Amino acid sequence: MAELGAALVLLIVASAVLCVLYAVGMFVSVGRDPLVAEPFLSGHAPTEHAVSRYHVRWYAVTLLFLAFDMEMVFMYPWALVVADIGLSAVVEMFGFLAVLLVGVLYAWREGALRWT
Repeated sequence: MAELGAALVLLIVASAVLCVLYAVGMFVSVGRDPLVAEPFLSGHAPTEHAVSRYHVRWYAVTLLFLAFDMEMVFMYPWALVVADIGLSAVVEMFGFLAVLLVGVLYAWREGALRWT
């Protein structure tokens, strides 16, 4: 039962801190008048809606970014253990990079990176 008491005290303290922060925010906030200049486009008048649709060509660029982002996720731990494992780790990483290169060459051949 002591564990539940500690959790209850933590819940009460967190709620109190939340209420205090909310009250401080209400106390120091500026008036709630509508803004004259929108924050979208650095105050310039917007020419389109802020959540307008993206062109489909950006999806290929996003997928390429995610592929290379995942490459970095795998390369950082690999760099830590490559000296311990040896040549097999190097061969496996070059195989992984070759698969990524094939994907980029395929996207390039299909024109996914062409902007015109």
